[in-house]
Amino acid sequence: MRTILLCLLILNLSVSDVTLGQENDLRVSLPPVESKGELSLEEALKLRRSVREFRRRSLALEDLSQLLWAAQGITARGGFRTAPSAGALYPLELYVVAGDAEGLSAGVYRYQPKTHELVHVTNGDLRKPLASAALGQEWVRRAPAVLAITSVYQRSTKKYGRRGHRYAHMEVGHVAQNVYLQAAARGLGTVFVGAFDDKKVQEVLNLPADHEPLGLMPVGYARNR
Repeated sequence: MRTILLCLLILNLSVSDVTLGQENDLRVSLPPVESKGELSLEEALKLRRSVREFRRRSLALEDLSQLLWAAQGITARGGFRTAPSAGALYPLELYVVAGDAEGLSAGVYRYQPKTHELVHVTNGDLRKPLASAALGQEWVRRAPAVLAITSVYQRSTKKYGRRGHRYAHMEVGHVAQNVYLQAAARGLGTVFVGAFDDKKVQEVLNLPADHEPLGLMPVGYARNR
């Protein structure tokens, strides 16, 4: 019990915000998502740009919650999500690399769409080694958090064969655009990073062997907004 309380103090969360999973994984409940925003879809489309410069400001947990929901959140009974997926097989897994996010200790977390919560994976601010794995792209290090999009190809290939790889790659594009638009709608910035050493990213983030990284999206408050 003392260990649990210590974790709560470090994360600055209340007992109601944190539960322990079956394997004693620390789980962080995310704030409820908003279904209406100040900007229209058309305005968000017009504002959407790749952003590589961020303010020195912690990422609010409410904003992170909204971004994760936009990427892979549940929107209907049956588990249907914000981004389309071939056969509704959902091969993608989404991770958060937190460095300066309110309510989260520095570390890596996996997003759970069904419960809209984060599951702790590993400790430490890994933005610098992640930027190194991304061929030295400094915006990966400077953003308060990074979303890492990975694929478990077998979920798609077991039905579609080799073409399942193509469908997973299409799905990454849907997810990335959702994140871009949600970021624009909330005064945030992001950029899709596809240039990195796959093996090094897997090692830095302590990913399972079948979770192959396909994209990184540094997120934060855009300097010019």
